[in-house]
Amino acid sequence: MQRMNKFRQVINQFGLKHCDPTSLQFRLTAEIAVLSVLSLSTVAVWMGWQMQQILMITHKQNIEQIADRFPRDVELYGEMFPLEIGLEKAVDNVSTSGVQVWVKSPEGKVLAQSARLQMAPAMANQLMALTTMPLQPQVYRIGERYIVLCEAPVIVKGMSLGRVYLVQDVTRDQLQLHLALQQLTLVCILVTTGGIVIIGLRVRRLLQPLQDMNRMAGAISVEDLKEAKLQLNHAPREVRELAQTFNMMLSRLADAWEQQRQFVSNVSHELRTPLTVVSGYLQSLLRRGTNLNDYQREALQTAASEADHTIRLLQDLLDLARADSGYMYYRLESILLNDLVLEVADMGERFSDRSITTVAPIEVRATVDRDRLKQVLINLIDNAVKYSGPDQPILLKLGQAEGQATIQVCDQGVGMALPDQSRIFERFYRVDEARSQQIGGHGLGLAIVKTLVEGMGGSITVRSRPSEGSTFTIAFPSDP
Repeated sequence: MQRMNKFRQVINQFGLKHCDPTSLQFRLTAEIAVLSVLSLSTVAVWMGWQMQQILMITHKQNIEQIADRFPRDVELYGEMFPLEIGLEKAVDNVSTSGVQVWVKSPEGKVLAQSARLQMAPAMANQLMALTTMPLQPQVYRIGERYIVLCEAPVIVKGMSLGRVYLVQDVTRDQLQLHLALQQLTLVCILVTTGGIVIIGLRVRRLLQPLQDMNRMAGAISVEDLKEAKLQLNHAPREVRELAQTFNMMLSRLADAWEQQRQFVSNVSHELRTPLTVVSGYLQSLLRRGTNLNDYQREALQTAASEADHTIRLLQDLLDLARADSGYMYYRLESILLNDLVLEVADMGERFSDRSITTVAPIEVRATVDRDRLKQVLINLIDNAVKYSGPDQPILLKLGQAEGQATIQVCDQGVGMALPDQSRIFERFYRVDEARSQQIGGHGLGLAIVKTLVEGMGGSITVRSRPSEGSTFTIAFPSDP
């Protein structure tokens, strides 16, 4: 597994992501290439074998015809010349096209032989020293030469004159055949290489709709569900059907999300009013209940606290529902952020009994919604108070750089690991589930902060380390 991961890293490093051995494109291309290579190799081997057989059969048939004709030639020339001269004439007559012929008597004496040597003298002498050869023509490889050997009896008018030996050097034809096979192999390699490239490009083109679907699935967000639609008019039928199913799934997701949003909004709105009434009565009982014992007062205080906590949760859900549906309105105006930061810091110190330091070396202006930004800063300060000790100060730092007005909320608390930082602004996500439940968090505060900041045209980031604290940075375009 580690080797495979390293291989993928090398592939991505050199931009060869389409050569990933686990991808469908690579597998299809490789399998088709292997089948093509096997098919062409089989055809090439078969053609080579057939050509070899045809060449050998042609040479064998030529030698066999000469061996069959030789006794008749001897008989014909024997009628016109003495026997020895007739043998010489018959041998010279068939000694063509690289054929070497000689005749031996039954005692092994050479009676006649080709006048012109068709091969090296040393090899000719070596072959002539042989006492036996195959009766049927056979091809032999002697050194680097290819030789067809054959012998046949010479019977003239019922009398045996001896045996005729026929040798043909077919090395030239064999070398030409090998050259043709090499050229055929080269052509097969070139055709296979070109075919692999064309197949790879074609497979990549055919799989492009799937890559489009992958990119859309990775980039789609809740806001895009209604408008998201994949158009693949020129894709294969199976891919078009998959795209239609994908679009139907997006439509169902959009409907489900809208129903969920409406449900959360309606439930939050309907529950907030009765819970507010319940909370008011509980607070009234606590203020006027002079005859309550300690157990009753503690029970009422717990009920009032949980009611207030539930009301805040419902209010957060309502705010998120309004933002999702586009009903969150912002009263944007150019304000001096220094005054707002000082006001929030003073408010935070009074209600949390914590030291909150403000650093604002210059005056910074930005176009924001004053109340929404105040809500954002209060949530961030509340988060810093929850996740830092009583003796650990909180810092609000105001700055301006590269046309951006920034507000930083810094604490020296427990901090968070890097994987948590990428998810900290998700709804209902809590870094430490047990600790969050103890301090009363419900995982919506930072999600609302991000929604409000982005709704005002800004951005928010976090930088943190475990046991070293966290720094939340809000940035808005600064006003001149």
